[in-house]
Amino acid sequence: MHAAQTHPPTGIAIDEAAAVAFTQDLIRLRTVNATGATDVERPAADLVAALFTEFGWQYEVVEVTPGRPNVIAVVDGKGGEGPTLMFEGHTDVVTEGDPAAWSVDPYGAEIRDGKLWGRGAADMKSGVAAMIYGVRALQQAGPFPGRIVLGVLCDEEGMMLGAKAFAASPLAAEIDGVIVCEPEGYEVCTSARGGIRLRLELTGVMAHGAMPQEGKNPIVAGARIVEALGRAQTWAEVRFGTHPHAGSVTVTPTVLHGGDPDQLNVIPAHGLVGVDVRTIPGTDHAELIARIRNEAEEAAATAGVTVGLTIVDDRPAIEIPEDHPVVAGLVAAHERVHGSPPPFGAVPGTTDGTVLTRDAGLPTVVYGPGGKWIAHQKDEYVEVREIGEYTRVYAEAARHFLTQGVHRDDA
Repeated sequence: MHAAQTHPPTGIAIDEAAAVAFTQDLIRLRTVNATGATDVERPAADLVAALFTEFGWQYEVVEVTPGRPNVIAVVDGKGGEGPTLMFEGHTDVVTEGDPAAWSVDPYGAEIRDGKLWGRGAADMKSGVAAMIYGVRALQQAGPFPGRIVLGVLCDEEGMMLGAKAFAASPLAAEIDGVIVCEPEGYEVCTSARGGIRLRLELTGVMAHGAMPQEGKNPIVAGARIVEALGRAQTWAEVRFGTHPHAGSVTVTPTVLHGGDPDQLNVIPAHGLVGVDVRTIPGTDHAELIARIRNEAEEAAATAGVTVGLTIVDDRPAIEIPEDHPVVAGLVAAHERVHGSPPPFGAVPGTTDGTVLTRDAGLPTVVYGPGGKWIAHQKDEYVEVREIGEYTRVYAEAARHFLTQGVHRDDA
């Protein structure tokens, strides 16, 4: 329950209208991260860079891969030494799918019934706008110690190339805490589930459909593997337990492919099972993958089929203590703006924060405007009032964190 603001922040005046308008400007840009696409985030990066120029901020545009830029700004508080806080967001979005399935223009950025509609409204162009205008408000309120890094990154919806590139940069080593501004429905997410993507490639023996005894059918093997994945999940639930926010490990078949629809009388030689695995803090990924491999091989062997397992991606589950300074800053700011403390939660998937923690050791927490479950759906929206609320919280959280003088070595 989030009532009207009862404890308004003092000394920080935000420009809510500008934050909403900038969100609209970003939504109107179709920055879809599609397979083989180039120049995806460029229009949004140009828009962000123009705003940073207007604010007089030092920034750098880093082309991670052709047409896929990160925009990184560093805002010095001019209030003496202090820690470095990072706000992070991405400008790519998933496809809108069939536009006819939407009740609004996916890129119209229409405001209706108190909601701002469009692809990326929640995931996560409103978060990008709120973090930028939150930092701007803090800067205009007067000097503050330390500095703030604004990372507007590319390719979060793909292989997280933007986060990987930033994590490898010298600047990443100087950051004391990161607030990832993904939509989490007012929850302060101190944990995020890990993700493993697997390809199980099946090899059998091609034969005539009238003589199945002459073949070794990868489709039959695939069906048995799907059942075996359920057993692997049950094992993992017992082996790794249940996390208070992140739940339990899931092992989900997402692709089952084999054969040619134009050759219904042919047993194919090859098939594929795709698997999406989600893990919780404390999960041993190597042990889990080995279990899945064994279950798949045993199931396929009953049909005389062999299995080759390929790890497409492996992202760990991460967690930050609830008393970490960057979390404490968010909690204090949320309570100041809303009048009550926020609930803690977990990110159901992975974010750029996962990579920043894994590759650079950065403490990350996720908190941003928009519903937790609205991302990637048709008729995506964000409540307009949330954009202003989160802008206020970000400004207050930054001030709280930076004035504590906590450096990374102390955290």
